[in-house]
Amino acid sequence: MAGWTDIALDGWVARLPSAWRPFALLARLDRPIGAWLLFLPGLWSILLAGISSARTVWLVALFGVGSVAMRGAGCVVNDMWDRDMDRRVTRTAGRPLASGALRMRDATWFLAALLSVALAILLQLNGLAQALGVGSLALVALYPLAKRVTWWPQAALGVTFGWGAPMGYAAAADTLDPAALALYAAAFAWILGYDTIYAHQDREDDALIGVRSTARLFAGTTRPFLATCYAAMLGLLALAGGLAGLSAWFFAALTLPAALLAWQVATLDIDDPAGCLRRFHWNREAGLLVVAAILAGRL
Repeated sequence: MAGWTDIALDGWVARLPSAWRPFALLARLDRPIGAWLLFLPGLWSILLAGISSARTVWLVALFGVGSVAMRGAGCVVNDMWDRDMDRRVTRTAGRPLASGALRMRDATWFLAALLSVALAILLQLNGLAQALGVGSLALVALYPLAKRVTWWPQAALGVTFGWGAPMGYAAAADTLDPAALALYAAAFAWILGYDTIYAHQDREDDALIGVRSTARLFAGTTRPFLATCYAAMLGLLALAGGLAGLSAWFFAALTLPAALLAWQVATLDIDDPAGCLRRFHWNREAGLLVVAAILAGRL
């Protein structure tokens, strides 16, 4: 794992003015996978609610922009908490706060700007969704503490990143029912699984500095743990679809994300950080296949 980092210094970020680049890296704009994974549970729930096409498009657009802003805000908060730890981990040592490219004052102003964008979007939603959105701020602020006090920071991320499921359903249907709760539970199980894959990139460094994770907790037994997480996700998705009255096409189409998730489990090599990152990235496609299944279930 020596020398491994997932920071992308090339691509479109390299073409930004030099003063802007550290802020783009701080918000992980070089790696949009996180925004996708934050967005997808909200997209699932909006589609599951079965509202009008025009309202669906409007909410999807709001949640898309909001996911970019809130994922960026979450990364800023995380890096503010973890800047000293990040300096000691190979993959994260080049992050702007850890490397000194930005100061805490810079990060504070940038965080305020991102939260202002998120607030402007939140104000477009109904009261229930607004209340859930405000509640998510506590989760975002407290998530970085999890790795310091528990072996299950991936579960804390599941609660936080999956929050778009109840929030999207509330925004669309102005209520929370058993289908929404089952979908949230499915998102939690999915995130618990894929973030365990992601955490294997840092397993050795984390052991040296005392950071806890499910990657370290399960280590060589990660594969059965991952299989359990993904099986729970698929079962809970099936439950949510049944409660929402989706057609048989939904259940048939769930075999596609199931196959992709099974491939991740079967081919995972926890000692190959680049391979772990690739399998983590494939969860965007798995999430989009769930979107396709929900759409098929509305036929």
